[in-house]
Amino acid sequence: MIIGDKKDSRTRAYITPKRIVWQSSEESATVEGAEVLLREHNGQATLTASEACLLRNEEEASAGLLLDFGKECHGGIEITVWTAEEMRKTSRIRVRFGESVMEAMSEIEGGSATNDHAVRDLIVPISSFMGTTEIGQTGFRFVRIDLLDRNSYIQIKSIRAVALYRDLEYKGSFRSSDPLLDEIWMTGAYTVHLNMQNYLWDGIKRDRLVWVGDLHPEISTIHAVFGRNEVVSDSLDLIRDETPLPRWMNNFPSYSMWWILIQHDWYLQHGDKRYLAEQRTYLTGLLSQLIEQIAEDGSFQAPEPFLDWPTRSNERAVQAGVHALALLAIAAGKALCEHLQEHATAERCQGAIEKLRKPIPGHGNSKQAAALMALSGLADPATVNDEVLSVDGAHRISTFLGYYVLKAKGEAGDITGSLDVIRQYWGGMLALGATTFWEDFDIRWLENAARIDELTPPGKVDVHGTYGDYCYVGFRHSLCHGWASGPTAWLSEYVLGVQTIEPGCATVRIKPRLGDLDWVEGTYPTPHGEIRVRHEKQRDGSVISQIEAPEPIRVITE
Repeated sequence: MIIGDKKDSRTRAYITPKRIVWQSSEESATVEGAEVLLREHNGQATLTASEACLLRNEEEASAGLLLDFGKECHGGIEITVWTAEEMRKTSRIRVRFGESVMEAMSEIEGGSATNDHAVRDLIVPISSFMGTTEIGQTGFRFVRIDLLDRNSYIQIKSIRAVALYRDLEYKGSFRSSDPLLDEIWMTGAYTVHLNMQNYLWDGIKRDRLVWVGDLHPEISTIHAVFGRNEVVSDSLDLIRDETPLPRWMNNFPSYSMWWILIQHDWYLQHGDKRYLAEQRTYLTGLLSQLIEQIAEDGSFQAPEPFLDWPTRSNERAVQAGVHALALLAIAAGKALCEHLQEHATAERCQGAIEKLRKPIPGHGNSKQAAALMALSGLADPATVNDEVLSVDGAHRISTFLGYYVLKAKGEAGDITGSLDVIRQYWGGMLALGATTFWEDFDIRWLENAARIDELTPPGKVDVHGTYGDYCYVGFRHSLCHGWASGPTAWLSEYVLGVQTIEPGCATVRIKPRLGDLDWVEGTYPTPHGEIRVRHEKQRDGSVISQIEAPEPIRVITE
């Protein structure tokens, strides 16, 4: 009998290294037979070892090698050793995990690499006589291993990544006439999947926390890919219980607003009135607290305004964006109160909405703020798109609020422009070797950039080590951040065209908008099963659609 308080909802999988990126080649620090590590192994120590990778040190030299596991994963590594120079001896190795090659090759002392939140650079003893050792729990794709003991050697039978993840079916799907968009959709889905650990995290290397602002695009992606999963409600309840009123979630009023928006979207998608009723006391209390932040002139005066990091220094944009976010959140809260028959709070929300609509704050030429103003009804989407969002293409957006830039452009009918932004911006990360989307990205980083899956050549820029700002400078920058998954949700909603109209997907609108695509097809998960659609553009520009929706979903087509 296994005794425990709670069963882990995750599973484990083993990943064989795909290539040797680098190995030491000094005469006093040699690596022999590294190709053995690229063969599939069972991880079991045995009495015989016909083949092994030999790391040998002479004097103070340190033999090492760098492995590429082919894609980002969350977990650690398993090392199986045959023997070392002295039988039954423990050997010391240094293990460095990295989301990029250069991070795995970096030093913590004097650099931007850190062990914050998850230890990724560590010295450990391993059993070096027919032993197997597991090391680490972080986000990584690359691992560097160095033998530290002087005048010694170690024979390694196998090294495998141990990936820890939820074993989930990808119920949603997206395919189109553009393979790049298909890859971007799947990369966003995979990015969020990796962050669905015991709770829904922002990043698997850093911060590994429940940040509510990050959750909104992540949960939008979960809706489009996985459908209902308890990691969402567990995370929403965790942050609620960790933030008794009058505190603000994650210390930002805007993040408490995101919680309301998520509750609204979650109820619309799943129609779970029992779960919504559990939020009644906190929801009505939070709405009252938000309403108290509205001044007589209609301006929103809550402390610590925060929109996203790239907008941080633009005070006008932050104020405008947070004002629009307050309007969106209180409108969503009003709808939830109506479902809960909390009529008094709903009426207070209506008064607050009317008050917030009086001032029209300036967006400070920020795409993020302008997009939220368009989505909240404070600005006309078409005007905002022409004057702000479409200026200089994929420049001046962020991985987080870029999702809302896409949504605002979609509301303006600029589908082709949105697809171009997705190809340039999120496709730009893929062009640099990404297998998951990043905490932040600037299209200017592509200039003279080296790929993240190679040692930076002379004359090229190490993107991971060079860029980043605020809390994500250099190698501290997370290269697997769930808030960057917006294109996955957007492509399902605006191109595949599936939009939920009534709680529990009782009524769904199918409105395909193909932009410059010839065809698109895919599935969308609902509480009743998957909706299947295919749209094909005809020579005259019209679109013919094939739609299959399970009962009792009512489908409205446009």
